[in-house]
Amino acid sequence: MSLKAGTITDGVVVNITKFGAFVEVEGKTGLVHISEVADNYVKDIREHLKEQDKVKVKVLSVDDNGKISLSIKQASTPKKSSRPMEIDWKKNSNKNAGKNNGGDFEDILSKFLKESEERFQDLKKHQDFKGRGNKKNSLTR
Repeated sequence: MSLKAGTITDGVVVNITKFGAFVEVEGKTGLVHISEVADNYVKDIREHLKEQDKVKVKVLSVDDNGKISLSIKQASTPKKSSRPMEIDWKKNSNKNAGKNNGGDFEDILSKFLKESEERFQDLKKHQDFKGRGNKKNSLTR
C-alpha cells in the first residue's frame, strides 16, 4: 500500500523532539507535528507519546521530496456530521427562567432591554458629568 494523503494506518514512534514525533509508517519515517498529537493543547509531547509506542496516524501529505506529514488526532477523531445538531428547547430551558417566575422569552427579553436601557442612561449621565467637569477646568486655566 502506498502512502497517500487521507490514508489512515498504523505506525511506531521512533523519535521524539520538542516540535513533534517521528513515526515509522510502511518502512518510511514521517513527522507528527506537536499540534497534531491531541485535540487539546500539548505543551510537552512526552506526556502523550513515548518511543516505540504504536499509534494510528493519518497521512496529511507527501511532498515531492518524500517528506511525510502525519496526524494522530485526525486519525482518531471521528468525522463530524454535516447535519446540524438538534436541540430540545424544552429540556434545555433557560436557567434564569426560574428566577423570572418562569416567564416566556418575550417577557425575559423585554426585562433585559429595560434594564439595559437604564444602565445605558446611567452611563451616559456619568460621561456627560465627566465631560462637563473637564470643560470647566480647561476654561479656568
